[in-house]
Amino acid sequence: MMKYTEDHEWLRVEGDLVVVGITEHAATQLGDVVFVELPERETMVATGDEVVVIESVKAASDILAPVDGEIVEVNDALSDKPGLVNDDPTGAGWFFKMQLDDMSVLDAFMSEDEYNDLVG
Repeated sequence: MMKYTEDHEWLRVEGDLVVVGITEHAATQLGDVVFVELPERETMVATGDEVVVIESVKAASDILAPVDGEIVEVNDALSDKPGLVNDDPTGAGWFFKMQLDDMSVLDAFMSEDEYNDLVG
């Protein structure tokens, strides 16, 4: 199941974790990603906290935590290959995995159809 935010992030449930990345639309808008700064593992974050910094040829952008939870895994491959964000934004270009206290908070986010209507 994929959910989407108005900030062009996607959230995918994998077992009892939520994987977070940015959408293809966001990756295209950023241009070629040249650097990704990921959060530390075992960091507790609250909705709206800055958790990832992305630098592209066009700009630097902050990715904010879409939900409250604990960062339990980060995508170390992005340190060597930040371009994965452009090449495969909803696959190999994921940023981090979170453990949530309450998975029902995901119900508040958009479905794929709703997100596609947003970016239309």
